[in-house]
Amino acid sequence: MALLRVRVVTYVEKDSITLRMHRQNKPELILASSSPRRQELLREIGVPFQVHAANINEDQIAGEAPIAYALRLAREKAQAVAAQYPESYVLGADTIVVLRGEVLGKPKDQQDAARMLRLLSGRDHEVTTAVSLIMPSAVPPSTAVPNMLVGTVAQGTLAETRACTTKVYFREIAEAEIQQYVADGEPMDKAGAYAIQGGASRWTDRIEGEFSNVVGLPLSLVTEMLKITGLMKR
Repeated sequence: MALLRVRVVTYVEKDSITLRMHRQNKPELILASSSPRRQELLREIGVPFQVHAANINEDQIAGEAPIAYALRLAREKAQAVAAQYPESYVLGADTIVVLRGEVLGKPKDQQDAARMLRLLSGRDHEVTTAVSLIMPSAVPPSTAVPNMLVGTVAQGTLAETRACTTKVYFREIAEAEIQQYVADGEPMDKAGAYAIQGGASRWTDRIEGEFSNVVGLPLSLVTEMLKITGLMKR
C-alpha cells in the first residue's frame, strides 16, 4: 500500500530522560500511533517514547486473511515513520475485531456502529492486535517465534512483527443500549465500534486472553519484543 503522509503529533514525557530529541548514539522509541489508549498503555511499562503517527491506506486487500491484514497494517505504519527516523526504534500497531471471519473495522457513521454492535450482541468474537517494532540495523533481530515476520524494510532498519488474539464474550445488548452508546460517540473511532475499557465493559461477560490487547496494545508481547531487541532490560 502506498504511504499517504506522516502526521506528527508532539508528545514529550515530563521526566528529563525523554526531553532528549533523537540522539544518534542513544536510540529512542517512537510510537507510530496517535491513539490515547495505546499511549496510556505504553506508559504503564515505563519506557520513554515520543509519538509520530502514520496515516496510511488501511483498506483490507480482497482475500486477505484477518491476521495477515493486521500484521501488514502494523508493519506499514511502523515503516512509514521509520523512514523519517531511521536511528530510532519505531513501534506500529493495528487492532481488528473479527466476528466469524469478518473484520469489523472503525464504523463509517452511527448507523454502521449500531450495525456492528447488533452483530456482536450475545456472541463471542476475537480481537487481534498486531505490533511491529522497527529497530536500528545495529540491533540484531530475535530468533524466529510464532506469528513473527522478520526482514529488511528500509535502508538501515530491521523489523519484527507479531500478533496477539483475545476472545471476548458479549451478553445480549438491548437496542436502547446500542442507541444510547452510539449517541454518546464513543464507538466512532474504535475497531468493532466499542471500547472495552469504556461503556462496553458492562456488556462483557468474560474474556479469554489479555485485556490490554483488546484496549489496543498487548503489553506482555510488547514488553517481550522490547527486551529481545535490547530497548528494555530483562
